[in-house]
Amino acid sequence: MTGTGTARALDPERGTLDKAAGENFPVAPFFLPRAWRTDLMAVYGFARLVDDIGDGDLAPGGADARLLGVSPQQAQDRLVLLDAFEADLRRVFGATPRHPLLRRLQPTVRRRCLTPEPFLALIAANRQDQLVGRYETYDDLLAYCELSANPVGRLVLAVTGTSTPERIRRSDMICTALQIVEHLQDVAEDLGRDRIYLPAADMKRFHVEEADLATKSAGASVRALIAYETQRARDLLNEGAPLVGSVHGRLKLLLAGFVAGGRAAVRAIAAADYDVLPGPPKPGKVRLLREVGVTLRGEG
Repeated sequence: MTGTGTARALDPERGTLDKAAGENFPVAPFFLPRAWRTDLMAVYGFARLVDDIGDGDLAPGGADARLLGVSPQQAQDRLVLLDAFEADLRRVFGATPRHPLLRRLQPTVRRRCLTPEPFLALIAANRQDQLVGRYETYDDLLAYCELSANPVGRLVLAVTGTSTPERIRRSDMICTALQIVEHLQDVAEDLGRDRIYLPAADMKRFHVEEADLATKSAGASVRALIAYETQRARDLLNEGAPLVGSVHGRLKLLLAGFVAGGRAAVRAIAAADYDVLPGPPKPGKVRLLREVGVTLRGEG
């Protein structure tokens, strides 16, 4: 076990939160008010942990399972862990949760008057990942994103006290786009988990077979498919981008960072000539900063 792995095993809360630096977008940047940063990191900790449960990426040693009251015999059963995690989430809204990340979340829930629904949706998305590994149509994928991505944006608006129906609509577009971009970056990794988030109908249209996704480098058909899905994500980001102009101050900069992170990732995929199979194309910091400026100016 590496030193990092040892630290994660001893302190699963810290190990989960440390993953924030690897996201395509800023989770809780320094320029936000301290209270916002605290609450956004609490929300992120929940979202990251439920994803880690769903992906089988928990810290080694079984500490999370023990905290959730799951026996060692069932500690590898992701559905059992998700059920236990949901039970502990429900304690956030009326008792004392067992897991430290949920205890950290409880004051945020009370301060911001958050409801269980977005948290339950994120758990439902990870439960769906254990049961559904393929999506027939783009609409099917959008329905999945409604569970797996959109609740995060809604929670950001709720934490910052800026929710309106129109902002939620724009936020959903941005979050869905970010989820699609992440899926495009991680085609090879997801295939290793027996998951494909490219709609089967689109694969058929571009004459792409599952075996084509298992190669070291993408052929012309796969690249054309990735380009098509990338354009969909780009369009969603552009449709959602007016959300940035609807708010002011440091929140505007935060939301610009979300949009810019997605746009920079889209450009990185395009710069790789849509060959995502060797590994996730990632944007550099200079490109990200440029995209922040473009987004703040209302360009795109």
